Amino acid sequence: MNRKWSAPIVVSAALVAHVLLPSNALPDEASAKLYKHKCASCHGPDGKAETSAGKAMKVRSFADPDVAKMTDDELAEVITNGKGKMPKYGSSLKPDQVKSLVEYCRSLAK
Repeated sequence: MNRKWSAPIVVSAALVAHVLLPSNALPDEASAKLYKHKCASCHGPDGKAETSAGKAMKVRSFADPDVAKMTDDELAEVITNGKGKMPKYGSSLKPDQVKSLVEYCRSLAK
């Protein structure tokens, strides 16, 4: 293959892959990993809070009507600044990670 054509072909292939592959695949995996690391010990892997720590601290399920009616901003506020016995994660998480966690928690409520 002619070398002057190989760079444009590689760049074109990368652009096509970027457009055709789902852009949310990696953030979902990152959110799941982050949730497992930071949240699952209390909220449970399924978000139902049926863990020893969750029961002891009376953590509510993400499907609980009171939690479900909270806005995304309210949930982000709880993640960032903590609430009750929940620690604050604002100093260890970036705003986009908090947003991804909110979306992930919402997905567990379904």
